[in-house]
Amino acid sequence: MHPALQSVAHRPWPLPAGPWVMTQTWHDLLFAHWPIPVDVMRAVVPAQLELDTWQAQCWVGVVPFRMSGIRGHGLPGVPGATSFPELNVRTYVTHGGKAGVYFFSLDATSRLAVTAARTFYHLPYFHAMMRTESQAGEILYNSVRQRGNAEFVGRYKPIAPVELRQQGTIEHWLSERYCLYTVHRGEVYRGEVHHAPWPLQDAEAHLERNTMAASAGLQLPNCSPRLHFAQRLDVLIFSLRRVVP
Repeated sequence: MHPALQSVAHRPWPLPAGPWVMTQTWHDLLFAHWPIPVDVMRAVVPAQLELDTWQAQCWVGVVPFRMSGIRGHGLPGVPGATSFPELNVRTYVTHGGKAGVYFFSLDATSRLAVTAARTFYHLPYFHAMMRTESQAGEILYNSVRQRGNAEFVGRYKPIAPVELRQQGTIEHWLSERYCLYTVHRGEVYRGEVHHAPWPLQDAEAHLERNTMAASAGLQLPNCSPRLHFAQRLDVLIFSLRRVVP
């Protein structure tokens, strides 16, 4: 049994039928979230998905991190695609009673991973030049998409102990989501994921350049984002499945 499967009671619904297909470990992850008006978000999210809101607002997240240990179930890692930085832009939706994540973009350094995710998961992956390092307790992160104007340059660090956030808090609402959605040729697809509860820490960040949300057609409000950090999380990925109406 994969160690991540030792903790399942926190899930909002049971594990999906069938085996997991991929495992990943996420490192040094920053959640940076901003509120977005519902009408603005509605214009950029497929109509097949219902917007999920917190206190009548949508939220957009810019999420830089690093992945390692990427491999298929029962398979060795593929050279060049087992460890690399990734940066995603996301919002929150529901479909069929299951709350999940909708991705506007996912940037990665691995061309193989970008091609595979676009082909098999219909996700908007992009190849980017990326660099991340830890320096004096901070994570330094730099990402520039190869095509288009999507750039993230900043540094961030945790400033508080790990705290498992309780249901009913915005931190829990933003992070504890166990599926992703994508729409391909008019059909809705759901990809289930599993992991332990997020070991979140309050964080601070200095964002020198951040055009990631703008590249998705979203103008960030002139306010400080909600910032949270997670040092490590082991994740299981399940097959993408079309949602039958």
